Amino acid sequence: MNLRLLLIMTLAALPSLAAAGQADVVGATAVRSGASWRFDVTVAHADEGWDHYADAWRVVGPDGTVYDTRELAHPHVNEQPFTRSLSGVVIPAGVSRVSVEARDSVHGWGGATVEVDLAP
Repeated sequence: MNLRLLLIMTLAALPSLAAAGQADVVGATAVRSGASWRFDVTVAHADEGWDHYADAWRVVGPDGTVYDTRELAHPHVNEQPFTRSLSGVVIPAGVSRVSVEARDSVHGWGGATVEVDLAP
């Protein structure tokens, strides 16, 4: 195979390698339950299977403190976007707003985030 043909084949494959991009949080709600919170989070990502999928989301405070993380155990190729919940998230008194961000197995943390207002 000549070098030019190899280069063309490699460049042609690049869009499919990056097609899924980063995982995006497209919705999030929080409900107080006693001293903790339940988060329902919707994530969108073009999961491609075990090699590239949205594998977690987390609740982050305004100072960057991670309050809790929801690990996602498998790809959601045929379920997009998808919503998963996490209960028992403890948010310190005085924190009235958090961010929710997602991670995928190739790009890590990134993509769109959602701000959640915790004010009563």
